[in-house]
Amino acid sequence: MEKSDVAEPHLPTLEQMQQWTHAIGRAQQLMLEQAAGASGLTLPFDPHAVARIQSSFADEGLAMWQRFLDSGGMLRDAPLPVPADSPAARKDRRFADPAWTQNPFYDIIRQSYLLVSDYMTGLADAVDGVDPKQKAKLRFATSGMLDALSPSNFPLTNPAVVQKTIESGGENLVKGLQHMLADLEKGQLTHTDGTQFELGRNIAATPGKIIHETPLYQLIHYAPSTDMVLETPLIIFPPWINRFYILDLSPQKSFVKWAVDQGISVFLVSWKSADASMKDLIWDDYILRGQVDAIDTVRDLLKVKSVHTIGYCVAGTTLAATLALLAARGEADKVASATFFTAQVDFSKAGDLTLFVDDEQMKLVDKLSTGGFLDGRYMALTFNLLRGRDLIWNYVVNNYLLGQDYPPFDLLYWNGDTTNLPARWHRDYLTQLYRDNLLVKPGTISIDGTPIDLKTVQTPAYVQAGKEDHIAPLESVWKLTENLSGPIRFVLAGSGHIAGVINPPAANKYQYWVCDEAQPTLDAFVAQAKETKGSWWPDWRGWLETIDSRTVAVKGARQPGKGRLKAIEDAPGRYVKGE
Repeated sequence: MEKSDVAEPHLPTLEQMQQWTHAIGRAQQLMLEQAAGASGLTLPFDPHAVARIQSSFADEGLAMWQRFLDSGGMLRDAPLPVPADSPAARKDRRFADPAWTQNPFYDIIRQSYLLVSDYMTGLADAVDGVDPKQKAKLRFATSGMLDALSPSNFPLTNPAVVQKTIESGGENLVKGLQHMLADLEKGQLTHTDGTQFELGRNIAATPGKIIHETPLYQLIHYAPSTDMVLETPLIIFPPWINRFYILDLSPQKSFVKWAVDQGISVFLVSWKSADASMKDLIWDDYILRGQVDAIDTVRDLLKVKSVHTIGYCVAGTTLAATLALLAARGEADKVASATFFTAQVDFSKAGDLTLFVDDEQMKLVDKLSTGGFLDGRYMALTFNLLRGRDLIWNYVVNNYLLGQDYPPFDLLYWNGDTTNLPARWHRDYLTQLYRDNLLVKPGTISIDGTPIDLKTVQTPAYVQAGKEDHIAPLESVWKLTENLSGPIRFVLAGSGHIAGVINPPAANKYQYWVCDEAQPTLDAFVAQAKETKGSWWPDWRGWLETIDSRTVAVKGARQPGKGRLKAIEDAPGRYVKGE
């Protein structure tokens, strides 16, 4: 073949690039308007902001193409230089493979996508004159759409997938298809190899007995590991939207085991996953026949005046209501202290979850709640959507496109072990608390006919928040300190909703911040707080002893099944296994 017969690469002129860039900018706006229309919104764009954004987009787009041409275009053999203030200069784990910057084809795809993403987000922010929640909903939808359209999610535009396909002769795609079909069959995205875990053996394995059982929960009494224990026992209330063993993962990560080893008599509520028999349950049931019943059961078993309590997430919200009810009844002394893990009572700053509580979403919840309960897989999908890039698309790439095996990871196993939710109460929770924020309005909510007011709660409280929590944002958790009236120790932990809580001291990870003196505002707390490396658990244990340091010998009812309540079965019990 003669050289003249070979097609030479033809690069567009700058004029053509400018035309394309303007076309892409208009296409961005059309996509945004289409997304808004699907949500029932009419977007009143600020014309000056849109013009400024599109002009900036065009300028940066042309600058990117000019850099591309100046460096040799598709024929270059070095990374394309990127200005420090360009969207393409930001670190992004999706594009960690060296080929994204070293190969000119993938580099221009990467930079173009990041540029478009930056200005799609800018256009969403340019919407003017709409309700802030509607604007947040639009921004969330735009972010989700952009994450889905990332070139890293498609086999022909992901260099790692292309390379893997060539090396394996396409076997990665076949294996990935098998993974995808298996997930479609079970209706849930797989995150880890579940065959590596067995409840009671290498997860949820802290020794104990089920000593009390109701149609709503089982009560676990864990076996003591010390000769002496604090006289005041501890009851842990985990959220019923997940299995309890987030607090009892592997022995090295287990908060339950650590607390037992600290000389605490530990009891834990294992909620039953909802079925048709629980269709009429409301919040009163989780408070009265759940938390109050467990408190009275332990007090009676050990013949103690009061108990320490922990409420995690939604169970912490419920614990606050329980304390308000006990205060209204003159029974506040049943609880010596209350610890809140990433819990909210004022939902005015509750983050992206508030985007899922409008009338359309409630209609969807009703439609999905066949048989009187909501399948836990739908709730799991909601939480995955809050971090779609990490919890959805990351696994699409690794397990569907690259065909990788699932790694064994106890936390991800727990995350996929879903629980069903009582439809009536779940709907009330979303509307009364997340949407209407009734809990912080004194006397608006009644429990068993008794109006409650959080301001009446004088119980000493330990309030823990996660610095990077996307489910219970720091600003929202802080509001607990503004709505409870007793002494409060506020602790800000490094990381988020799970890792910020499950951080054993032996791991020597993250950090936490505390103030010796109470602060009037979150800003004041952040300005004054002292940072300590590692886990906040020892700080909590020290605080617990300031409430009541008395100890007793382990004998009689302090041993599971040896008191008035006999052992029903070994921990972790039937309810956590879905039986």
